[in-house]
Amino acid sequence: MIERWQPRATVGAAFLLAFAANAQPAASPNLSGIWQALNTANWDLQAHAAEAGPAAELGALVAVRPGPGVVVGGDIPYLPAALEQRRWNREHRWTADPEIKCFMPGVPRANYLPHPFQIVQGTDAIMMSYEFADAVRIVHMIDPGPAPADSWMGWNVGRWEGDTLVVDVTAQNADTWLDRSGNYHSNALRVVERYTLREPNILMYEATIEDPEVFSRPWTIRMPLYRHVAENAQLMEFKCIPFAESVLYGEIGR
Repeated sequence: MIERWQPRATVGAAFLLAFAANAQPAASPNLSGIWQALNTANWDLQAHAAEAGPAAELGALVAVRPGPGVVVGGDIPYLPAALEQRRWNREHRWTADPEIKCFMPGVPRANYLPHPFQIVQGTDAIMMSYEFADAVRIVHMIDPGPAPADSWMGWNVGRWEGDTLVVDVTAQNADTWLDRSGNYHSNALRVVERYTLREPNILMYEATIEDPEVFSRPWTIRMPLYRHVAENAQLMEFKCIPFAESVLYGEIGR
């Protein structure tokens, strides 16, 4: 039986309160809040035109939205040997994208999915809780040492550089994509994120992506994130596994 949704604030109340009680240092900007990207980066990080979706009978409902891209400089520097996998991913994107299967999205993709996420800021740690797939990551503001193992959302170690939160993300598994168009990475991925509060409700997000098994050099994406300011703003639950059972398990999942 599929459970009825509940506001995330109810489901994780004790966890959130534990972080909130450990308030951020007065000298650091307060990034706590619910944030969301308003772009088409999840369709394709690079500039792209509109195109038809996989089901003609659904018309515009599943059509790809156009977008100017968020890659600084425009190009993703794939190694020649990695381009074949990129092409295969794109050809099979309507069935092979891990997002379809409700896998946790990884970093940086979690931040530009068409779903909000919440930052709860403390002194020794910062929690980022995502609506999609109940994904959560903890940013350690005191370096705990190397990651014990690879994981979906990686090993996150943060620091402040002036008013910018810098997060070094390593030890991600290779089972996530960077967008719906098939841009991908290996488990050698390293992402360095930068969060800078430009205005009270606008957070500039930048991520530099390094993966020597897939890319010839590091490259960067950049975009604004917007704070939800509605009086009833809250992070909801989107438990997507029940909607993905047929693609996960085939006939036995129907």
